[in-house]
Amino acid sequence: MYKLLDQINSPEDLQSLTADDLCRLSDEIRDFLISNVSKTGGHLAPNLGVVELSLALHSVFSTPKDKIVWDVGHQSYIHKILTGRKKQFNDLRKFKGLSGFPKPEESEHDSFATGHSSTSISAALGMAKARDLKQSSEKVVAVIGDGALTGGMAFEALNHAGHEKSNLTVILNDNEMSIGENVGAMSSYLSRLRTDPTYHRVKDDIEFLLKRIPAIGGKVIKSMERVKDSLKYLMVSGILFEEMGFTYLGPIDGHDVSNLLNVLKNAREKNGPVLVHVITKKGKGYEPAEKFPDKFHGVSSFDVSTGKPLERPNLPPKYSEVFGDTVTEIAKEDKSVVAITAAMKDGTGLKSFEKEFPERFFDVGIAEQHATTFAAGLASSGYKPVIALYSTFLQRAYDQITHDICLQNLPVVLGVDRAGIVGGDGETHQGLYDLSFLRNIPNLVIMSPKNEKELKDMISTGISLNKPVVIRYPRGCGEGVPLNEPPKLLPLYKGETLRKGNQIALVAVGKMVNHANKVAENLETHGISTTVYNARFIKPLDEEGIKKLASSHQHLCVFEENTEIGGFSSGVLEYLSSIGMSDKILFRFALPDKFIPQGERDKLLAEYMMAPEQISDKLLNFLRDEGEQVDHG
Repeated sequence: MYKLLDQINSPEDLQSLTADDLCRLSDEIRDFLISNVSKTGGHLAPNLGVVELSLALHSVFSTPKDKIVWDVGHQSYIHKILTGRKKQFNDLRKFKGLSGFPKPEESEHDSFATGHSSTSISAALGMAKARDLKQSSEKVVAVIGDGALTGGMAFEALNHAGHEKSNLTVILNDNEMSIGENVGAMSSYLSRLRTDPTYHRVKDDIEFLLKRIPAIGGKVIKSMERVKDSLKYLMVSGILFEEMGFTYLGPIDGHDVSNLLNVLKNAREKNGPVLVHVITKKGKGYEPAEKFPDKFHGVSSFDVSTGKPLERPNLPPKYSEVFGDTVTEIAKEDKSVVAITAAMKDGTGLKSFEKEFPERFFDVGIAEQHATTFAAGLASSGYKPVIALYSTFLQRAYDQITHDICLQNLPVVLGVDRAGIVGGDGETHQGLYDLSFLRNIPNLVIMSPKNEKELKDMISTGISLNKPVVIRYPRGCGEGVPLNEPPKLLPLYKGETLRKGNQIALVAVGKMVNHANKVAENLETHGISTTVYNARFIKPLDEEGIKKLASSHQHLCVFEENTEIGGFSSGVLEYLSSIGMSDKILFRFALPDKFIPQGERDKLLAEYMMAPEQISDKLLNFLRDEGEQVDHG
């Protein structure tokens, strides 16, 4: 089926191919990607945009000796195809299947594990300095998108790399997009670079003219150098990178294989840090993805002929959509409410807010640290900022939440999206740590809803509190409860009893409340009287409610979709220990102290013995061993 692709099993197989062969191979790879990702889902548009670039990189550099670090890593599919993994694409992003991101344990060609933005230059510089210390000769390349370049860490690394002057190649993959359209001054600067036809001509003309001036004395030479520098500042658009210590090459067409090969060979031989500015088109070669690159950034299965998602039954709205719609509705009545996102307005559901209140909506780019302190500034001036960030990216703003928001007790509401298990993105994206790293921050209120209706109520409650608030909710669709009622204020720091019994109390937060309900139903069929308690508040803990449950039941079980260390169940255990009732804790059902791989939520919960049936069996077996009466059901 694939005349050339079938012959490529390692980067060495590219060496015999001509530039024309690589062009034909590019077409075959695009067909392969579209066909496979349409079945498995994954990051399609970013990979379609870097086909030629990936081929050129592996033609010029020799992995695994040479190191290629892919920023974020979602655009590494072609790299994986070229390094012997194309037969594994049937299981892309599935449980125990091929990862959608670089993973060193998966292949020696994956030099560094990535999944978050703006890290590649730092990692690559570290590798380059290690090479220098060992006096070895491998080349090191960082591939970073223009969206990732909005992250402050990338500038820190550029600054350090220019100072160190080590041999390092940075490929700036400029497609004018991150997930959505890029924002900010750097994006505007790169746009000017892309559209400046005088760049190379002016630079070359200046150098040509200066070389023709006869050397008639040191003072004249120094004067001419100053003239050259002045003209460069005036006319050369790439001066930002040049002044940071990089040799700037570009901009070049990222879909011209022949030119890419020449420029990358040139970059490989230069001393010191080099930045190659490559212009690519996100979604290249597939019309629906070219037309809607944001929608094809990450996709589920779809019809190749139309680009439309495969038909699915009518599903409840996603938690993200409910979040965005609710904040928008509240903002209609409260003009002090503003919304902030970090390059994720679609994913976090805030596009509706932007449409309704463009002047009160702020997309700060891939800059979570800035987003949180920016919100603190707004809050200190009388506004009520609502920030929506994915749990896994919230980690990057820990100091700002602590120092800039909570220390000053400012009214900022943080919507923590994709909390818990997230599926195919795997270890780098699982939202399993936020409860643990947030619980210890003073002044912070933390809530988690059992369904989308309760999410609405928590948003309203959180905005009304006039203090730092975190609302943690899962990825995907809600539970299907009616949403026609307006949001109401919840009783502060109080949980609710959903089912009343007297033997075992199941205390749960968030999506695990549904798990607790299913376990209770199973236990009831065996004659076990069971209470289900939706705690709602992780911090402050509903101490009175927990104490009553411990006093009136023989055992407590605690459910959460967070790591077992430091999360909600830890808080319950700490409290019961402080009042001498820690013996009441029977089991803590949480994720183990390890990085959780990719896979469907149900499969992963079953893998770690957290499926409702497994929990029910564990509890029943324990009760039988304790000699308690258990019906056969």
